[in-house]
Amino acid sequence: MPKPVMLTVDDDPEVLRAIERDLRQRYADRYRVLRADSGQAALEALDHLKKRNEPVALFLVDQRMPQMTGVAFLSAAIKSYPDAKRSLLTAYADTDAAIRAINDAKIHHYLLKPWDPPEQNLYPVLTICWRTGRRATIRRSPDCAS
Repeated sequence: MPKPVMLTVDDDPEVLRAIERDLRQRYADRYRVLRADSGQAALEALDHLKKRNEPVALFLVDQRMPQMTGVAFLSAAIKSYPDAKRSLLTAYADTDAAIRAINDAKIHHYLLKPWDPPEQNLYPVLTICWRTGRRATIRRSPDCAS
């Protein structure tokens, strides 16, 4: 059986490489980390995964992307993978997006950039997400606190 997939989606190439790097660093022994640079590219990847009956464990998705928001992507993705954990990643403390994400996409966590250091701001959130299955926690890194 193939490793479950962790799919990260962000239109910013530097952010996409950084989150992919951090996920691989911690989880590559248990998960296959994939990335997509848009919601549409991610949906196409999900179609391929679904046809091959491959499991998806996590969606880690940027909210503000052209053509398709993170909430729109997650709302579509849960139709194919309702059991995958869902986290929204954004640089903005956008309360309306958080509420939509919680209500429409049934996210498990809302993470604010920057997530550095991942040992403090990313990995613990994902661990809690998997262990408890709790939803809708807004986590602010110290640099983003208001």
